[in-house]
Amino acid sequence: MRRLVSLDLSSLFSNYVLKIENPNLTMLLQNLTGLRKLYLDGVNISAQGSEWCQAISSSLPELRILSLCDCSLSGPLHPSLSKLHFLSVIQLDWNDILSPIPNFFANFSYLTTLSLTQCGLYNSLSGSIPQSLFSLPSLKTLILSYNQLSGRLYEFPTLQFSNIVELDLRGNSLEGQIPESFFTLERLEVLDLSHNFFNGTVQLEKFQRLQYLRALDLSYNNLSVDTSITNTSLSMFPQLFWLGLASCNLHKFPDLINHPKLEDLDLSNNRITGEVPNWIWEIGNGTLYSLNLSSNLLVGLEKPYHIPSSLNSLDVHSNQLHGELPPLPPHAEHIDYSHNNFEKSIPLNIGNPTTELVYLSLANNSISGAIPTSFCDATLLQVLDLSANKLSGTIPPCLVQNLKQLGVLNFGGNNISGNIPNTFCVNCSLEILDISQNYLEGILPVSLANCKYLQVLNVENNNIDDGFPCMLPSSLRVLMLRSNIFHGQVRCSRSWSNLQIIDIASNNFTGYLYTKSFLGMMLEKDAHLESDYIHYSRGFVFSDQYYAAKVIVKGVELEIEKILTTFIVIDFSCNNFQGEIPDAIGDLSSLQILNLSHNTFAGTIPKSLGNLTQLGSLDLSTNQLTGEIPKELTCLTFLGALNLSNNQLIGPIPSGPQLQTFSTDSFQGNTGLCGFPLNISCRHIGENDNVPPPNSYRKDEGINWDYVSVALGYVVGLGSIFWLLFFCRSFKHKFNDQSEQVFEKVFNPKGRRKRHRGRVTRRC
Repeated sequence: MRRLVSLDLSSLFSNYVLKIENPNLTMLLQNLTGLRKLYLDGVNISAQGSEWCQAISSSLPELRILSLCDCSLSGPLHPSLSKLHFLSVIQLDWNDILSPIPNFFANFSYLTTLSLTQCGLYNSLSGSIPQSLFSLPSLKTLILSYNQLSGRLYEFPTLQFSNIVELDLRGNSLEGQIPESFFTLERLEVLDLSHNFFNGTVQLEKFQRLQYLRALDLSYNNLSVDTSITNTSLSMFPQLFWLGLASCNLHKFPDLINHPKLEDLDLSNNRITGEVPNWIWEIGNGTLYSLNLSSNLLVGLEKPYHIPSSLNSLDVHSNQLHGELPPLPPHAEHIDYSHNNFEKSIPLNIGNPTTELVYLSLANNSISGAIPTSFCDATLLQVLDLSANKLSGTIPPCLVQNLKQLGVLNFGGNNISGNIPNTFCVNCSLEILDISQNYLEGILPVSLANCKYLQVLNVENNNIDDGFPCMLPSSLRVLMLRSNIFHGQVRCSRSWSNLQIIDIASNNFTGYLYTKSFLGMMLEKDAHLESDYIHYSRGFVFSDQYYAAKVIVKGVELEIEKILTTFIVIDFSCNNFQGEIPDAIGDLSSLQILNLSHNTFAGTIPKSLGNLTQLGSLDLSTNQLTGEIPKELTCLTFLGALNLSNNQLIGPIPSGPQLQTFSTDSFQGNTGLCGFPLNISCRHIGENDNVPPPNSYRKDEGINWDYVSVALGYVVGLGSIFWLLFFCRSFKHKFNDQSEQVFEKVFNPKGRRKRHRGRVTRRC
C-alpha cells in the first residue's frame, strides 16, 4: 500500500456513514506514505485536533489534497500540520474546529484552496482574519463562510494575492469598510461578503474593473450601495450571473439592462419605490432564473410586461402591489406573492399537469372566490399557503387526495365553509395543516390518521362538532382545537410523545384530567426534550419553513419567528373539566404556560406546581379551588402572569419576592384570602364584609394576557416575557386598551381577521 496515491472513502452524500474506530486513523494511514490525495468526507472520525493532525502529518509526508468535510473533527488545528509542505488543497468544512485560524497556514506556499466553512472558527487576539492568508501566492479559493470571524479587514498586497478567484467570507461578524484592495483583484470571479457588519458607502461601479466577476453578494451588512454609473467606458458586469444587493439601502432599481448573463438577482429588503420596470424581465436575454424583490415599497408592475419562461423563483412578498395576481411563470418552482394588496380571484388554471410548482404563497392579500380545483393537478406542490384572504366555498376533496408531496397546507383566516374532506391519501406527507378561522363544520376526518408526519394541526375558531380526535398520528407537536364545539371526555389510548403545545380552550370537553391521557403523553415528551424549532424542511429545496407565533400583549405586538420545541403550553380553559388538578402536572419541568381557568376544578392547588421552574404564565381562575395558596408557588421566579381569582381560596397570600408583585386582580373573588397585595388584614379576615363575592360569569378570554401586561411592570418574573422578546422580529405600540389572547394570534399570519360573524357563540 506504500505506492497508493489516492484514497477516497467519502460518504458525505451517501445513505451510509462510515466510522473509523478499529483500526483508528493512525493505523489506517501508517503504511500509506506515498499517498497524495485523501478524501474522507462524511466519515465519522471523532478525533481531537492533536490526534488527527498528528496522525496525518506523521504518516503522509507527500500529501497534496486533504479533504475531511463533516468528519466530526475537533480543534485546535495542531502545528504538526505544518509539516505537510506540499499541501495544495485543505477542505475541513462542517467540523467543530473552534479554534483560531493558525498562522502556519502562511507556510503552505503551494496552497490553492482553503475551505473552512461552518467550522466555528474564531480569531486570534487581533480579532481579524490573519493577514498572512492574503499573502499566499498560489491561493485561488478562500472560503471561510459561516464562522465566528470578527474584526476589520485591512489592506493587503494585491501582487501576492493576485491569483485569487473565489473569496467567500459570508456569515461572520466582520466589520469596517470594504478594503480598496478588493477592487484590484482582477482575476476574482466570486466575491461573497454577505451577512456581516461591513459599513460605509460602496460605489458599485468600483467593481467594473473586475471583468471576470461572475458572482457578487453584498447583502445584509450595514452598507449603502451607490448604483450610479459615471464611467460608461467599461461594461458594468459582462460575466455576472449572480448579484445580491439585499438590505443595501437602495432607493431605486440599479441599471441592469445590459447584463446578458445575469440569472439571479436579489434586491430584497430595500426601500425601492414605484413600479417594477418592465425591462427587468428582459435581464439575461431570457435566461433570468431567480428574482427577489420582496420587502420593498413597490406598488405595481409596469405594463406591458412579459414574465420569462426561464424564471424558476419569483419572490415579491411584503410590498404594496395591487390589482390582479401576476401570471405564474410556466416553469417556476417557487412563487411568493404574499403580504400585498392583490385582489379578485385565483386564476382557474393556476395548476395543471405540467406545472413544476413546489412552493406557492398567496397569503395576506384580499383574494376572493373559490379555491381552484386545478391545484389538484399540481402534484409536485410541497407548500401551499392561501391564508388570510377572503376565499370562500369548500376545500376541494381532490386537493388532499392527489397532492402526495404536500407538506404544508395553510387555508387559515378565510371564509371557507362545509366539511373537511375525508380524502387524505394513504401516503399523506402533510406536516403542517392550518385551516383555522373559517366556517368549517362537521367532524375531523378519520383519514387524517394517514398523515404520519403531521406535526401541527390548527383548526381553531371553526364550528367543528366532534369528540376528541384520538386517531391523530403520534408525530403531533402542536394541537389547536380552540373555539369549536368539541365535546366529551379526553381519553385516548394512543401516545403523543412529541406533543408540546395543546390548546383545546373554549369547547365543551368534560370529565377529569387523567395522568395517563394527555398529561402522561406530555410527561413522556418532557423526559427527552431537545432544543430545535418547529419547521418543515423535508425535501424542500428553498429554505426551512418555520412555524411562527404572534402575540399581542396589552397593545404591543410581539412576533416570534421560530417556536422552540422546548416551548411547552397547556390551555384547557373554558370547558367543563372537573375533579382535582393532578399532582403529576408538576413533573412537566419545561412547562411555560398553564391555563386551566373557567372550569369546575375542585380541591387544593397542587404543591407540585412549585416544581415548574420555567413557568411564565399560570391561570387557575374561575374554578372551585379551595384551601390555601401553596407557599411553593413563591419558587416560580420566572412567573410573569398569575391569575387565581374567583375561587374559594383562603388564608394568607404567601409572602416573598414573587407572588406579592402581582396586582389585586390576581387574587380577587376569593372571600377567604388576606394579606398583601389585598387590602385585607389577615388578623381581621373574619370581620371584613367588603370583599366582593366570587364572580361566576365566564367570558372568552383563554390565557388572559392582561395579567402578563401587569407583570411587565416588575423586574421579578420577566423570564417568560423576555423569552418572547428574544425571538421578536418587531413590535408596535397600539393605543387600544383591550388585551388580546395569545392563541388568537399564535400561528396565524399577519393581518388575519380575529373573528368571523356567524360562528357559534362561546360560553367563556
